[in-house]
Amino acid sequence: MQEGSSPWLLAAAALLAPQAALAAGGPHVIDDSEVETAGDCHVETWLTRSSDDQWHASAGLGCTPEAHPMLELGGFVGQMRSAGMDETMIGLTPKVTLRPAETGLGIALSGSLAYGLDRDRLEGAALIGAVTVPASEGLRFNLNAGWGWSEAGPGSELFVGVQAELAVAPQVGLMGEAFTRDHGKAGGQAGVRWTSRNGRIDFDLLAGRYVDGATPTSVTVGLTGRW
Repeated sequence: MQEGSSPWLLAAAALLAPQAALAAGGPHVIDDSEVETAGDCHVETWLTRSSDDQWHASAGLGCTPEAHPMLELGGFVGQMRSAGMDETMIGLTPKVTLRPAETGLGIALSGSLAYGLDRDRLEGAALIGAVTVPASEGLRFNLNAGWGWSEAGPGSELFVGVQAELAVAPQVGLMGEAFTRDHGKAGGQAGVRWTSRNGRIDFDLLAGRYVDGATPTSVTVGLTGRW
């Protein structure tokens, strides 16, 4: 971390990176109640360019053991760059499904820890409850509520948000989400996702407003691979 960097940017990296690593498709902020298919793994990568030439990149790995089909074990590495700042973080992102969405109401609990390599300290933590409501065959809603903490920012704060996902074609889906925290401005994102025919690859393109509560605009591309 170089002198003159903004603590709010570091707070955004600490809170947003683990939260997005948990969420339904990497760069999405709002999580769903599902975990990876038992016995499978995925890698999620995404890159965000925000106002004032800020860059945020993240890569996350998640796997669900066959012996524990309701539990996903994951981790991530993320980096945030802006004028006078270059911060790298690593973290853990476990998630457990308490009730499958196939029952008509999915419920999950997810957590995260983010450790800053440059400062050599714990930078952030989060605990999020997620509910998924399948409204129809191609439409579902995800609701989140939880707690987050950042060493460099406002400390502890509460988080709440909602997301809608709509399948408009067999391989194309639209997403819109809105969320707010105790500090900063309410934010939102909207985007499109393309999924390969075999369901193993996702490509996301998103545009956001105040995704971290402080930065006016952002554009994100994401790529997910499963095996």
